Amino acid sequence: MIELIPAIDIIEGKCVRLCQGDYNTKKVYGNPIDMAIEYEQLGFRRLHLVDLDGAKSKHVVNDAVLNEITRRTNLIVDFGGGVKTEDDLKKVFEAGAALVTAGSIAITQPALYLEWLDKYGSDKMILGADVRNGMISINGWKEDSDVSLTPFLQQYMNAGNKYVLCTEISRDGMLQGPAVELYKSIMQTYPTCHLIASGGVSGINDIDELDKAGIPAVVFGKAIYEGRIDMKELSRKYLC
Repeated sequence: MIELIPAIDIIEGKCVRLCQGDYNTKKVYGNPIDMAIEYEQLGFRRLHLVDLDGAKSKHVVNDAVLNEITRRTNLIVDFGGGVKTEDDLKKVFEAGAALVTAGSIAITQPALYLEWLDKYGSDKMILGADVRNGMISINGWKEDSDVSLTPFLQQYMNAGNKYVLCTEISRDGMLQGPAVELYKSIMQTYPTCHLIASGGVSGINDIDELDKAGIPAVVFGKAIYEGRIDMKELSRKYLC
């Protein structure tokens, strides 16, 4: 059964959602710590926490929020956004993250990402593969690299990478459905990949479709905040 991972994106200490990564579309939904506590009460066991300030400034900013969430809940938290150096990585793990999502660094400093993968292990690192028009996007989706998805994944899967968080940027925050065919293609090419699909979930039907496609996990957030998901039904089907 597919694993459900709610997302909390943080700007200036607040829980927000963007559309296609555009900071000008920011919509504030409240306190991220309260949201995390509520997620745990609903039955979720995982949390995807994104430091959008960190992604923009290229260093971790909201580690205090991470620390408070891991102190006040038992959620297994993966943290992404602004992890560019060994100090950033250590700071995030010390603040209680179980896993770290790193994407930009895998493009700009591949040797460093491989060093982290070797040092911390494949169970602690998630390769962030944020895709726009088939190319990997970096630095909070502010820049598009010249690296396409397939060779990017191939390089790191060959090196023993296990977890991949793939976001189809055009779908993110749009509530128009996930890029199921893209995720199915990744799974067919890399059957050992523990793929975490991200972007576009608009309701339980989308989660059902990803589950039927054999996708191991899905990250979603806006559909919850906007009341598009019946949490009782979701709990009955996937969280029991």
